[in-house]
Amino acid sequence: QVQLVESGGGLVQPGGSLRLSCAASGSIFSIYAMGWYRQAPGKQRELVAAITNGGRANYADSVKGRFTISRDNAKNTVYLQMNSLKPENTDVYYCNARDLGATMIFWGQGTQVTVSS
Repeated sequence: QVQLVESGGGLVQPGGSLRLSCAASGSIFSIYAMGWYRQAPGKQRELVAAITNGGRANYADSVKGRFTISRDNAKNTVYLQMNSLKPENTDVYYCNARDLGATMIFWGQGTQVTVSS
């Protein structure tokens, strides 16, 4: 089992920045990739950014150039640096971890990001 604990969400003005953190514990050896997803009311959960153990990152087109995902393997933690935030980035953000074959998928509890003046 893998447990994911998220932090770093909050309220920020447009153009501001936040850094989300997700710390993994438990069966860490099974994790191949970690990432961040967003989910708005009435919509499906969608990928924001993900990163593999090898450091290969993938981003949603809407956040390229503004968000950066990174990992600290020593801390078993993934970060999402969110810059130049826009109101449309407002959502609940969920941390995700999975094994290579996606046979084991884990989710964090979600952290609220609100971008508003």
